[in-house]
Amino acid sequence: MTAQHLGSDRNTTDWWRQAVVYQVYPRSFADADGDGIGDLPGVTSRLPYLAGLGVDAVWLSPFYPSQLADGGYDVDDYRDVDPRLGTLDDFDAMVAEAHRLGLKVMVDIVPNHSSDQHLWFQEALRAEPGSAARERYVFREGKGERGELPPTDWVSCFGGPAWTRLPDGWWYLHLFAPEQPDFNWDNPEVRADFRHTLRFWSDRGVDGFRVDVAHGLAKDLAAPLRDIGTVEGYTPADLPEDGSHPFWDRDEVHDIFRDWRKVFNEYDPPRVAVAEAWVRSSRRTAYATPQELGQAFNFDFLKAALHAGELRAAIDTALADARAAGATATWVLSNHDVIRHASRYGLPDGRDEEAWLLSDGQEPVLDREFGLRRALAATLLMLALPGSGYVYQGEELGLPEVAGLSRDSLQDPVWTRSGGRLKGRDGCRVPLPWRREGSSYGFGSGGTWLPQPAGWGELSVEAQQGVASAPLELYRTALATRRRLLADEALEWADDVPTAHPDVLHFCRSGGWECVTNLSGEPRPLPPGELLLASAPVTGDALPPWTTVWLRTAQA
Repeated sequence: MTAQHLGSDRNTTDWWRQAVVYQVYPRSFADADGDGIGDLPGVTSRLPYLAGLGVDAVWLSPFYPSQLADGGYDVDDYRDVDPRLGTLDDFDAMVAEAHRLGLKVMVDIVPNHSSDQHLWFQEALRAEPGSAARERYVFREGKGERGELPPTDWVSCFGGPAWTRLPDGWWYLHLFAPEQPDFNWDNPEVRADFRHTLRFWSDRGVDGFRVDVAHGLAKDLAAPLRDIGTVEGYTPADLPEDGSHPFWDRDEVHDIFRDWRKVFNEYDPPRVAVAEAWVRSSRRTAYATPQELGQAFNFDFLKAALHAGELRAAIDTALADARAAGATATWVLSNHDVIRHASRYGLPDGRDEEAWLLSDGQEPVLDREFGLRRALAATLLMLALPGSGYVYQGEELGLPEVAGLSRDSLQDPVWTRSGGRLKGRDGCRVPLPWRREGSSYGFGSGGTWLPQPAGWGELSVEAQQGVASAPLELYRTALATRRRLLADEALEWADDVPTAHPDVLHFCRSGGWECVTNLSGEPRPLPPGELLLASAPVTGDALPPWTTVWLRTAQA
């Protein structure tokens, strides 16, 4: 057996080390005023549900004033609430209720870019080239005889050029939509303003932050700007290991987060943050150190196929990286940017997910029962691992991706910016069903900003409440059991047991409990021990296909 040992203290200061964090996409969670858009009072009204589910913290995607060019990630004002979602008083009430219920609160912060309606960018548009107002963003003259060509060949993550030309002939940088101009983080005013924002929300009781595009802030803006060879999209493996890319994962970004850590440590307990950093695993460690953010998302686990060897490699790498950083690993299977894992796992291995979305989920036809079975097995595996689990709203209901959204209902800029080559992320953002019936299945008294599919109510909280075989009750039981079982952060692989098999993952946690996952279509021997929890029915001494069990060992 081999062991991985991490820190073990779960006191108030280190609440995040083995926490389960529930991600709320506010516009799609609960609508209190019936306008079809989820809001902060709606979130507050459902906090008892989340406390009863058994999570430790709530993470809110952006709720700031926004033109919604990118689902709220185009921020007009970093220190206010979008009037469609509520007020600052509503936010304070939500935090107070969360804390009363024993829940921590994390919020999204979007430091790479603002909205083009942000006060600063509007000032920059009115200002002269070379002015102080323009220095807060990235403005450059174009190439060509009359400056008619973009300054570089950089492309937007949403498709198309990463530069937009203004009437005065100058261009501004946006690594995402044109409505999201990139900040110039070499500018001291930008750095000071974000310190102000971190303190603003921390003073209101926020316990932590999820940092959007954490790897994109620092850029090499020395003249002349470097071309990179136009590439539509990238993977972490495409990035250089030495931090020399012009705008992704540059070494200088860590100066910014070391500065943020000083702000976090002004509070008791210190505020924590988690980096969204799509970088090589060898480069992710730096973001998660105690001197910087504290955690970084591990997307290798999310992207791994449900193969024992691939998952084990992702687990071992994440645990080793977290140990090296003095942090804990993070585990996530779904979020607001990816196809829900109950659907991903129902598609054939090696599938083209984008082609499936563009076929409105018809080619191939999704095996929903198979996908849900595999998703629940993966979830129990995830929740047994040392570190923090991040759960996306609705996954506890086993919600599938809504792949059949009509083209005229799509709102993700990915759809238009890609010229229809990518359908986008709307399918995982459809408002939640809370009740079996009603105009929006309990989401609110009116309609919904994205259409809910027929039959959505049969997947609702009301429909699953108290049904022992429902995903909701499995999540509740798993989270309660996990809370009782957790001790330190050690994991030990059980490679030398008689029931070992190459398509079975089997590891032990301190306190005498084990997790065993059968990642095959055939039954495998069930190790001895008291059955605590199973993702699917278990009878006799066989571990069924695509099933995870938690066991208490006989010697415990």
